[in-house]
Amino acid sequence: MNTVKSALAQKGGTLIHVRSSDMVVEALLKMRDNRVRSVLVIDDDVLAGIVTQGDCAIRVLLPGLDATQTPVSQVMTRDPVTVKPADPLEGCMTMMASRGFRHLPVLDAGKVVGVISIGDVVKDVIRDLELNVGDLTRYIMTDGPGG
Repeated sequence: MNTVKSALAQKGGTLIHVRSSDMVVEALLKMRDNRVRSVLVIDDDVLAGIVTQGDCAIRVLLPGLDATQTPVSQVMTRDPVTVKPADPLEGCMTMMASRGFRHLPVLDAGKVVGVISIGDVVKDVIRDLELNVGDLTRYIMTDGPGG
């Protein structure tokens, strides 16, 4: 299986983030505008946390708080579990499944370089399966018995 770095390379794009002092509505707007379900919380180039749509729904909507008046710091997950670019995606998949995470921030030498989602991991598995099927098909059609 591939590494976190290879999954990030497939994604491309920019790092979507807010500050902990931003209001929850800003985080939600970034999620909507970028079609993502979470954003990283970065203060002064340091990862402070992560906030998800679920966090916003459960910690803002259900208690009846105002998203325009509630700071991200009040609803974010502080000090989230992180991974490194060299980490194998298989380990990330195992961690995500066992701990119920859908997103993992990626740090390289303490600097935030991206985030991988369970969807990124699934796409990587599918790419690998497609390559394996292609290799097997070529083997059967050209190199295998009777080919």
